[in-house]
Amino acid sequence: MLKLLARAKINLTLDVLGKRPDGYHEVEMVMQSVALADEVQLEKAAQGISLAVEGAPLAADESNLAWRAAALFLRRCSPAGGAAIRLKKKIPMAAGLAGGSADAAAVLRGMNELFAQGLDEAELAPLAAELGSDVPFCLAGGTQLATGRGEVLRRLADVPHFFVVLAKPPVDVSTAWVYGRYDGQQEVRHPETKKMLSAIEAGNRSLICKELCNVLESVTIKEHMEIRSLKERMMQEGALAAMMSGSGPTVFALMKSEEEARSLAAKLHEETAAAVFCTETQGAQAF
Repeated sequence: MLKLLARAKINLTLDVLGKRPDGYHEVEMVMQSVALADEVQLEKAAQGISLAVEGAPLAADESNLAWRAAALFLRRCSPAGGAAIRLKKKIPMAAGLAGGSADAAAVLRGMNELFAQGLDEAELAPLAAELGSDVPFCLAGGTQLATGRGEVLRRLADVPHFFVVLAKPPVDVSTAWVYGRYDGQQEVRHPETKKMLSAIEAGNRSLICKELCNVLESVTIKEHMEIRSLKERMMQEGALAAMMSGSGPTVFALMKSEEEARSLAAKLHEETAAAVFCTETQGAQAF
């Protein structure tokens, strides 16, 4: 049996550059792994795919990205046998944290190892891209610049270590709904990606915090004002920076120390209805 971690992500930047002919949006974003992770267990089976899910009301059938990842791998690589998958969910769903994509990426990595196929990250990436725009990033994670629809990746230096507090208010947000409502003509602050890349390359924590920017806040916060309230509360409690991740609704705070992160997490847990997690930034997984 193999056990793998499927790590969540946050966005340090997220810009939408326009609508593509294929219906997707052209994006430019800096993505960052955090230690909060689902647990994925994989075991060989005589044939077919089975899936069990713990910790979330998630379908355990062909609609699940983890199932679809295993099915795609079996079709493309044609190993003998099937797979039994067990997911232990810890990443909240519909949260802007790429939980489903992380699960799919972990299954691809695990199937590759389980059946000794020897594929590297570049060879798995096209399969990942078929499953979803965030899945290629989740294969190795770390700190990466994502362009195209999110599947064109450039690995960056690891950011300086941050402790991170995540707070997901009790609402679910559809990524498709948010992108559909985004208006590129409205007056919003856009990320200065070159400045963020320079800050990361220099390992400058204060500049990284200064350059955080997510244009999708302009959509999601209008519908869910608790996101703004969480950001404001985080900053009042000494966060270095706070921003919504992805299409939301999860808000993250970058913190100076583990002690301050745990203190903030405890206060948010007591004062709000959000699901709160204390975690930290994570480097890339080796292939």
